[in-house]
Amino acid sequence: MKARLAGWIFALPALIVLGVFFALPVLSALALSLTDFDLYALADPANLRFVGLRNYLELLQTPMFWKALWNTTYFVVVGVPLSVAVSLGAALLLNAPAARFRALFRTALFAPVVTTLVAVAVIWRYLFHTSYGLVNWALGQVGISPVDWLGDPRWAMPTIILFAVWKNFGYNMVIFLAGLQAIPRDLYEAARIDGASRWQQFLHITLPQLGPVLLVVGVITVSGYFQLFAEPYVMTRGDPLQSTVSVLYFMFEEGFKWWNLGRASAVAFLLFVVILAVTTLMLRLGRRRGVV
Repeated sequence: MKARLAGWIFALPALIVLGVFFALPVLSALALSLTDFDLYALADPANLRFVGLRNYLELLQTPMFWKALWNTTYFVVVGVPLSVAVSLGAALLLNAPAARFRALFRTALFAPVVTTLVAVAVIWRYLFHTSYGLVNWALGQVGISPVDWLGDPRWAMPTIILFAVWKNFGYNMVIFLAGLQAIPRDLYEAARIDGASRWQQFLHITLPQLGPVLLVVGVITVSGYFQLFAEPYVMTRGDPLQSTVSVLYFMFEEGFKWWNLGRASAVAFLLFVVILAVTTLMLRLGRRRGVV
């Protein structure tokens, strides 16, 4: 009993912090999503009314919500595999026996993760500018006409995906690098003795050994990419033709542009349900394949 009481005493400060700064705000937001809390209720709480699930039902009938969800899904479906592939490729290069200056390249490749997102998003916006951007200048040197990267609905989201992959791949790279360094070298030596090629070693040793790491990276990246906001907010403001409006950007406009804070809270919980469903599916597939 004393040991159990001591454990609760040591854990109590962390539990208090979690309760005050996580559990309480989440419960408050859930209660807010069941009301019509808006600018009028903010001025006078007497105007606040309980509406139950009406906010959720109205959102499911709002075309803009479904468009934002589709844009976010497109971002996740394209961006997550690309980010994982680039991260794994960089980790394999850094883990290669012939690699030199590993610490330098590891730091350089990880640097975008710790840079300020808004600052680098502004720089990328100028790099992809139609008239004087460096990317279009480089394309012009090989005879390719300028592309309206952020003003064309066909190219705006792919440009944001490229930026997000560049910004975030270093974090996953470090996780993959740790997983690669944990693989016993004896397995590769035995495979080389048996005549296995590098591609066969990658397929039958590296990928199976990295299974749990791949699952963790996939879950982290999916949950993070579903929360797309800063990139379209800084680079496109949701345009052109609302092709880069994400669910969080839609929630931001509902809450802080139109002051429909009840609907904004409902958007947050609908997004939570989507992320929970996708990550749960990934974990179940991982268990079925014996990864977890």
